[in-house]
Amino acid sequence: MTSSWKRTLGNVRSFVGNSMGGLRGGTNLASWVVAGTLAYFLWVKPSQDLKKEQEEKAARAAASDPYRYVEKRKPIPDPQDTGLIYGKGNKTKKAED
Repeated sequence: MTSSWKRTLGNVRSFVGNSMGGLRGGTNLASWVVAGTLAYFLWVKPSQDLKKEQEEKAARAAASDPYRYVEKRKPIPDPQDTGLIYGKGNKTKKAED
């Protein structure tokens, strides 16, 4: 019984070691650190910088024109006539005789 779970544990360790390139110990850790560092500086950091630049650009554009028009009310849906009603509409319709 005890040899069964030891063998299973050994097989799992062997599989994990082989899936990581067969390297063991310090060289394995060092290779993962190098790969992670390269991935960060080649993919993650540039995308974060681009996102930050876009946010700063949008903030500058918003701050540059304090008197720009901003819609503050939502239109009321009216699918029968025009689709949208702002404020008071023509509520009385003349009946044709």
